[in-house]
Amino acid sequence: MVTKQYSGSPEDADLRRADSLAREIFSDVANKWALLIIEALGERTLRFSELRGEIEGISHKMLTQNLRMLERYGLIERTVHPVVPPRVEYTLTEPGQALRVTIDGLCDWTHRYLGHIDASRHRFDG
Repeated sequence: MVTKQYSGSPEDADLRRADSLAREIFSDVANKWALLIIEALGERTLRFSELRGEIEGISHKMLTQNLRMLERYGLIERTVHPVVPPRVEYTLTEPGQALRVTIDGLCDWTHRYLGHIDASRHRFDG
C-alpha cells in the first residue's frame, strides 16, 4: 500500500495537490460506509455485529475494511477483550468525535434538502 507522505505544518498543506495526504484522507473518510459507521457509533461503544445491524446493506467485508481504515487514521479505537470467543468493541476517539460533528451537519443538510434534491433530479432526468 502506497501512502502519501506529510511534512510541514497543517496550515501549509495544499489540499488541492494530487499528492496531498489530505486528499487521501478525504477519499477514504468521505465514503458512504465510513460516514455511516461514524454516525452509527456516535457516543456509543458497539460490537462488530451491532455495527453491522445498525448499517443496512453493509457487507462483512466492507465493514471490516472501513473499520480498519478508520482505526488506521485514529478515528476509532478497537478493543479486544480476552474472552472465548473474543469480544471486540469499537468506539470513536476524540478526533472521531470531532469528525462526527461535521458528519452530523452533513446529515442535517441532507434531511433539510432531500425533497429539493429529489425534485431537481426528477426535473433534470425528465
